[in-house]
Amino acid sequence: MKILEGKVALVTGGTRGIGRAIVLKLASAGASIAFTGQRESEALRQTESEVAKMGVKCKAYISNASDYTLTQELVSEVHKEFGKIDILVNNAGITKDTLLMRMSEEQWDDVINVNLKSTFNFTKAVVPIMARQRVGSIVNISSIVGLNGNPGQANYAASKAGIIGLTKSVAKEMGARNIRVNAIAPGFIATEMTDALPQEVKDDYAKRISLRRLGQGEDIANVVLFLASDLAGYVTGEVITVDGGMM
Repeated sequence: MKILEGKVALVTGGTRGIGRAIVLKLASAGASIAFTGQRESEALRQTESEVAKMGVKCKAYISNASDYTLTQELVSEVHKEFGKIDILVNNAGITKDTLLMRMSEEQWDDVINVNLKSTFNFTKAVVPIMARQRVGSIVNISSIVGLNGNPGQANYAASKAGIIGLTKSVAKEMGARNIRVNAIAPGFIATEMTDALPQEVKDDYAKRISLRRLGQGEDIANVVLFLASDLAGYVTGEVITVDGGMM
């Protein structure tokens, strides 16, 4: 029996990068998968098709994760389609980097809404379902930037630090209902976004990392799998840094 067989996972921002790696990892462990993307795209449908080939149920949803009402409706639709929701992975996120002195209100609001408010929206929608089930695991994707800050990323750092505070608070609130809530703080992870960086920039980052390499999406997905599974049945309110020793 696979470690997540019989469970249903909902992953936000599952179309590419870390989110896609999480979707594929949970599906390979036997979970039925609902995942969201911001817009209709070939990448979204390719991910859906790849998961379906693993022999588990999968459905992709188009989602404006920062919209509270639409999120409530989407989660209700997922619950109706799959019958339950055992795992929620809040991964949806964006960056709009610039120094604070140059940052517009729109750049601040967009990042806070997509990164932090979406985590609230989906958690708020899923918690009543998990409470009735008296079981559930929520995994929030934060960042080492939320722990340490980073020049040019005040909006992103604030959103990811907020996710950590939300994680710890909801873990305390929902523990009595057997709902576990944890966060992961990834370091420098190779994605489509970082592929565009010059090789010398990536090499410079790697030199700052104890393991001397950039992380891969699967490095994060492996920790999500642990936290989502019953192996982490006594782990809640934690922030696990996955950065290859960068900090």
